[in-house]
Amino acid sequence: MPRIGLIAGNGRFPFLVLQGARSLGHDVTVVAVKEEAFPELEAAAGDAGADLHWVSLGHLGKCIKILKAAGVTRAVMAGQVKHVKIFSGIIPDLTLMSALTRLKARNTDALISAVADVMRDEGVELVDSTAFLEPLLAKEGVLTDRAPSEQEAEDFAFGYQMADAIAALDIGQTIAVKHKAVVAVEAMEGTDEVIGRAGYLAGPGVRIVKVAKPKQDMRFDVPVIGIATVQAMRTAGAAALSVDAGRTLVLDGDDVFASANEAGIAIVGRPRQAQRDQHGN
Repeated sequence: MPRIGLIAGNGRFPFLVLQGARSLGHDVTVVAVKEEAFPELEAAAGDAGADLHWVSLGHLGKCIKILKAAGVTRAVMAGQVKHVKIFSGIIPDLTLMSALTRLKARNTDALISAVADVMRDEGVELVDSTAFLEPLLAKEGVLTDRAPSEQEAEDFAFGYQMADAIAALDIGQTIAVKHKAVVAVEAMEGTDEVIGRAGYLAGPGVRIVKVAKPKQDMRFDVPVIGIATVQAMRTAGAAALSVDAGRTLVLDGDDVFASANEAGIAIVGRPRQAQRDQHGN
């Protein structure tokens, strides 16, 4: 089996990719972003027999050099790098500078696509970040004991158009809706912060709509939910959550739905055909 590179940001996503790749027989070389990846990843890599190297955000050349030296030709990018850090915390090396000169826009998609192009030119291809985690992709339909109420379903239907629009513009992937009014829109702050802000602004009962981009590149920035998402909803009094089936990772698996059931929160997976119909293709 070919050796896989894992470029790791924060959260549990990199741990799961590491486990998934090793379970399929791949050797793994981990390049962990020093400012983002959890320190515990080093022990997890050791337990899995994987090499781990710490690299500062912006040191793309060093990242590529490590992967090539390990014989890696395919790599997975997993885990969050906070968007604000991408645009304010980077001290770019010459390799990243060459990627930045290719940018026609300063959004996240454009930046990471440019990075992927530079890596491909150097012989390292970024692959689908869910390649080793397909069982954790959200299924279609009602995923919890409680189905959405009629009013919640109406808010979801209203919210899809708005959420798809901001996702297509690469602004964010999450909105909060209540009584067919958009309460909060995600930008660079992240899903949990949007949920908290929505609860503060509109009180209990807000509905959360999280979508993939209409032309989602599954190599990076894939929508993710986990127990922390449900905890944020419980704190904010949010009542229902919709995610895009087949394109959203449920990092904590069935524990997410068990936590939602305990709180009386409804979670649904928007069917792929409904996503296509909404996008007009």
